[in-house]
Amino acid sequence: MATKEPTVHNKANLISAQPFEEDQAFEGLRPKTFANFIGQAKIKENLFIHIEAVKARSESLEHLLFYGPPGLGKTTLANIIANEMAVNLRITSGPAIERPGDLAAILTNLKPNDVLFIDEIHRLNRIVEEVLYPAMEDFALDIIIGKGPSARSIRLDLPKFTLIGATTRAGQLSSPLRDRFGIISRLEFYEPAEIKQIIQRAAQVLNTEIDEPGALEIARRSRGTPRIANRLVRRVRDFAEVEKDGKITLAIAKQALDRLEIDELGLDNFDRKILKTIITNFSGGPVGVESLAASMQDESITIEDVYEPYLLQLGFLERTSRGRVATESAYKHLGIAIKQQKDQTNQAELFKTA
Repeated sequence: MATKEPTVHNKANLISAQPFEEDQAFEGLRPKTFANFIGQAKIKENLFIHIEAVKARSESLEHLLFYGPPGLGKTTLANIIANEMAVNLRITSGPAIERPGDLAAILTNLKPNDVLFIDEIHRLNRIVEEVLYPAMEDFALDIIIGKGPSARSIRLDLPKFTLIGATTRAGQLSSPLRDRFGIISRLEFYEPAEIKQIIQRAAQVLNTEIDEPGALEIARRSRGTPRIANRLVRRVRDFAEVEKDGKITLAIAKQALDRLEIDELGLDNFDRKILKTIITNFSGGPVGVESLAASMQDESITIEDVYEPYLLQLGFLERTSRGRVATESAYKHLGIAIKQQKDQTNQAELFKTA
């Protein structure tokens, strides 16, 4: 079977603008085949076997669910799967599908074995989700015609397709929806060596020269996330082109990342602000995420989905039944003495008492 590029179909009212614009920005850096996809070795190997098996049987691939922190390659894997299967890829997101009719419009326009990718699938409307059940299980669409006593249900057959769901919050998926996925995979943060390879490939695509120490320095500060690595290499390239000879070296990488206020572990200003707020405003914790978000003047979902996973992995933050707690490692990284912080807290308590 000849391989063709997957076609991405989108409609303005069904595609959320922000993810699409972000995808466009990184489209040139997105690998199109498993051979060019770096990291997630076990997931990649298993997917390759599943795809080869169904291609040999001329069947559609089972529905897949990818979950894990943002930026680890869920959308990229969906693109690769469609490309390897030589079928069309349709992309939408959970919040964009507001009514059952929106979902019906997408499903009825699918061709045999097409791939439908739904990002943020945990945010699907429950009524829409119920329409999705028979579509996933029986490849059929139940439509209600009329209202009241004269209402009747008709069933439309759909072509066999593959649904790929992506979520950062697998725990928020309902059990009936989760159980309908035949393949469920969790994407993990990448090792610095893997991120370094991604950065070297990105530099090659961008026609930018980069030495190994420079690539490794960017990798160390990329939070184990390919999306961030690709973003940083573009920003460092700007510094290299304007202030140097265009080559990314260790020196220019350090200079650029320091000026972007990204420290040696990849923490930016907001990461450090989260930790400092917990330590200074809440005596190191525990503090509930809603209270923390209010202090940060941001949304709790942003803190939970974007910032917390990496802080938890570094061991700078702990989740307890009572809330978030800054660890001893967080104090050390910020240069705050634990005893000094406790003394300040005790003095504040004495002042309140007096």
